[in-house]
Amino acid sequence: AGMALSVLVVLLLSVLYEAVKMGKAVLLRRALLAVPRSLSQESLAEPEERGTGPTQGRYRRDPPLTGGFPFFSHRWFRYHVAQTLFHVVQVVLGYTVMLAVMSYNTWIFLGAIVGSTLGYFV
Repeated sequence: AGMALSVLVVLLLSVLYEAVKMGKAVLLRRALLAVPRSLSQESLAEPEERGTGPTQGRYRRDPPLTGGFPFFSHRWFRYHVAQTLFHVVQVVLGYTVMLAVMSYNTWIFLGAIVGSTLGYFV
């Protein structure tokens, strides 16, 4: 019963590892959508076409700044913190599964393989 429970735990850890990996990819996609398509186009507007006064060569609109950073940086920062936490969880789970596999037990190894397969499939 103890061995079956160990195999089940390793299997579930492997499934969770794959789920975290996919969650991290989804979060990255959302983070990339939160940033403007082209930072250069966002921060550099077209120069003013008319006028020879002191505003000549300046931009019609400057990017809104808050504390020296563009407004989207706060949203990007939240996504970056979430990605960092996902990465830490992924690394801990990966090393835990690796440590279990390094017990050189065939059933534990098969549990890790089946768990990874199921996690990727789901």
